[in-house]
Amino acid sequence: MGSRAIGHRAGHRRRAAGALVTAACVAGLSCATAAPAVADENTPLNSTECKFGTNYIKETPWSLQRLLTTQLWEDTEGEDVKVAVIDTGVDSDNPQIRRALGSGGATVAGRGKATQDEVGHGTKVAGIIAAQHYPGSGFVGIAPNAKIIPFKTTSSEKGSTAETLARAIDKARQAKVDVINISQGTDASRDKLAVLEQAVARAAAANILIVASAGNGGADGGEKDMWPAAFSKDYPNVMAVAASDRNNERAPFSQSGDFVSIAAPGVSMVSTVPDGGNCVDQGTSFAAPYAAGAAALLISKHKHDKVGGKWKPQEVIWHLEKTAERVKTKRDDFIGWGVVDPVAALNDDERPTAKPQPDKNKDAAAGLDIKPVSITLGESEEDRRTRIAIYIVGGGILAAGAVVGSAVALRDWRRKNGIGTNGEA
Repeated sequence: MGSRAIGHRAGHRRRAAGALVTAACVAGLSCATAAPAVADENTPLNSTECKFGTNYIKETPWSLQRLLTTQLWEDTEGEDVKVAVIDTGVDSDNPQIRRALGSGGATVAGRGKATQDEVGHGTKVAGIIAAQHYPGSGFVGIAPNAKIIPFKTTSSEKGSTAETLARAIDKARQAKVDVINISQGTDASRDKLAVLEQAVARAAAANILIVASAGNGGADGGEKDMWPAAFSKDYPNVMAVAASDRNNERAPFSQSGDFVSIAAPGVSMVSTVPDGGNCVDQGTSFAAPYAAGAAALLISKHKHDKVGGKWKPQEVIWHLEKTAERVKTKRDDFIGWGVVDPVAALNDDERPTAKPQPDKNKDAAAGLDIKPVSITLGESEEDRRTRIAIYIVGGGILAAGAVVGSAVALRDWRRKNGIGTNGEA
């Protein structure tokens, strides 16, 4: 009996068990040497449970409303690009995903086919990358014509390990994918992850971009490395993605650190679920595929460039960082170089040659010596002079009025009492 039949017949008890396992392992590599990270928390939709085979959400999600899709897809929708999703599997029964699935996937750990997803996490990740247009749904993937190649390393009973994740990366490399999305991670010490690092290095040699989630343990404000995302510090093919909110600021749960490359929307994220329909979730797990979809579009557009050929992973990362939206002039540990802007990235065809540099003041660059007005706390010297002048003028007017008033009153009093000077001085 297939894992789908087993999973569906187990009812609420199986769903509850799956949720517990997801909380323990989907966002972390659960193994003897790698402690699990904080898992994604499911966000209720319209006060109902997020279920498999649910309704479609008609409204366009905010993460897509911020994009001008006519410009985004003017040149490509991700054609000729393969994106590996290393996760819990990707469900082929969701019609928005079915036609996006390509061949070459595999089950690396657990049971069932890679196109079966007992947990739902991998199906959500894949949908954000390449879900196709579907009647009744306002949701669509960032690169709807890209092909998803699923690699199953996590099930409802068992989480990934550094070894199974490494094997999945190698299988994705053998399948000649362009991008690998990894929405899981661990904060274990690096010396215990040698097998994983070696797989990342082999992917780098094959010019395969790895997009990894930064982790969801950032609520305490502390910084720590999350692997494989933190390999971004040493490997040019790894892009670590934090989660941003509607204001382009770090989502409260998003892990911060010096390894963060960029951020992408990660709160109230609509995506696909097994058996059909859409649901809402949050976490860096869903920020990473948003950035992976943008990378897929960029790779598709420049895959056959006449000069220089296909863009290398490092060039793709640099370009996404350079064109990201940011309020600060330089990188920070919360959202990296800013929030990914797929439209800006696709509209800029300049091939990057180096990592981004802090933004310069435009007026200074033009040779204009414009300085900001200094801020004075309290009364300025000019205000003080104005106030004193008002006092002097006002005092003079009051004094003149008093003299005139007194003279008039004295005159009237003399007339009333018949007193005159008779011409005397």
